[in-house]
Formats: sequence, C-alpha cells, structure tokens
Amino acid sequence: MVSDEDAAQIDRLRYGLAHGVKEGLVEKVLEWPGVHGARALMTGEAEQGYWFDGTQEYAARRREEDFDRMRFATIETLTLSPLPCWKHLSEGRRRQLITNLVAEIESEAAARRQLTGRQVLGASAVRGQHPLFHTTSKAARQELYTAYRWFVAAFRGAAEKLRAGNLTVPFPPGSFPPALPFVTG
Repeated sequence: MVSDEDAAQIDRLRYGLAHGVKEGLVEKVLEWPGVHGARALMTGEAEQGYWFDGTQEYAARRREEDFDRMRFATIETLTLSPLPCWKHLSEGRRRQLITNLVAEIESEAAARRQLTGRQVLGASAVRGQHPLFHTTSKAARQELYTAYRWFVAAFRGAAEKLRAGNLTVPFPPGSFPPALPFVTG
C-alpha cells in the first residue's frame, strides 16, 4: 500500500523503474532483459507478453500428451495507469517526468560504479543466470542451495508419505501440499 502523498507514489515508481540498474546488473533501464514497464511508460507503446497456463500444461502432461510450448500460451497486453498524483498531467508530461526519473537513476548508478569500480553484469550475463538465487557471494549462494535442497527433500518425503495414506504428515513451512491447504511459516 502506498499513501496518497505525491513523494511516496513517485518514490515507489522510481524504485520499480530502477530494477536491474540499482543492483548493478545493467547500465541502462531499457537494457533490462526481463519484465519491466519502463519502455511502455516512456513511449506510451503497449507492452505485450505471453501468459502460460500452467494448469492446462500440467493436465496435458498428466494425460501424457505431446504439446508445443505455445499451445497453452495467450498474448496479454499490459495496461498501465498513471500515478494518482500525475493523473491531472498530460500523457506527454507524464512520459517526460518518467524519462527524467530514468535519467536520474542511470546517472546515480553510473556515479556509484565510478566510485566503487564495479562493472555491470550485462543483459547477456543476466539471461545466463540460474533463476533460483541471486547473490553477491558464493557462500550466500551455497547457503541458499543447501536450504533449497532441504526443502525439496522434506517436501518429497512428505509427499511420499501422503501418497502412502498418511493424511497427517507435516509438510515444510511455505509449501503447497498436494490437494491440501497452504502451510504457513
């Protein structure tokens, strides 16, 4: 929830626009290879992408059907609304304000990189990353992998016991047991 204060709304927008740049992954906002609303906000062009219906894919796999990865995909168009504090402004003025925010974000990030000597990872390297964990140290990444392996092993063990008829088997916190309610932490 964001308050109706202009500064709070603009700050949250700025935070979202800075994604990828603030983490030192890319140099420019529009270089981010993932989902991002900056281009649509700056140009007014609609953003489109695919929504993959995982439920239908899962059902098809259960029926042992062969299917193309796009069979259960539909094109979705992202519709963005102006910040409440900017609704009274023309679309052109809103685009200019967003373009200015992006310029500030990129300038501040460039100054930080110059001070620290750090280089950006780059869009190609971002695409090559494993999607599970993003860390800055090998030790932190290893810790996350260890926790993930524990979680998967605990979930699979509980699922086996459930299939064997034990309806009271505990599942790990944060999991969605098959056909049972979410387990809170």
